[in-house]
Amino acid sequence: MFFHKHPYTPFIKKETTKLIVGTLPPPRFSTGELLEKDVDFCYGSYYNSLWLFIDEIHKLGLRYDNSQEAIQERKAFLIQHNIGVCDIVESAEREKIDASDLGMKNIKLRDVVNYLKQYPKIDTLLFTGGNSKNGPEYFFRRHLKNYNKKLELISNEVPRIHKFNLDGRTIKTVSLTSGSGAANISISRLPLYKQLKAKNPKFNTFDFRVLQYREFF
Repeated sequence: MFFHKHPYTPFIKKETTKLIVGTLPPPRFSTGELLEKDVDFCYGSYYNSLWLFIDEIHKLGLRYDNSQEAIQERKAFLIQHNIGVCDIVESAEREKIDASDLGMKNIKLRDVVNYLKQYPKIDTLLFTGGNSKNGPEYFFRRHLKNYNKKLELISNEVPRIHKFNLDGRTIKTVSLTSGSGAANISISRLPLYKQLKAKNPKFNTFDFRVLQYREFF
């Protein structure tokens, strides 16, 4: 059984207003066996693509390697835009060493609500995945029950948007389409994607995510 512990502490600053919430980076980030284009930081997997979307939206020209410079580029962007990262899974166990959310067992969650209380300027949570089992929204819903709270639907269109109240303030949640390759099939079934693909045959799932993420990043 592989004990999969999150390798990074939450990246949150005093001025943070948006918080990216995922689950766990691939096991190689915990064991230190990074690939050539991986960055040793939150969402550093080259194949997760979150930073590729952000790079495309803002034309950052980011580095994709194991250097400290690549880490600092990403931290600088997050600080400039008041964005933080606090994945909801602290640790899990896996029978198979892979990055599948469904493969996680004996899961320990982080107390994300407590972080929200510590940083009162946060008004938006950006889930890097939806409410499918062991996804970030799924875990956050479970987590909210500990505080006798639940999400209220604002919009059922992808990306789905909810809200909840915490200590007199309203916090919005946005369930973005996952950056993983596994989500490409679900994207291809979306009516909006089909419409955009019909208008432009070169339009692909990467373009769709960039279009979706642009509004929130």
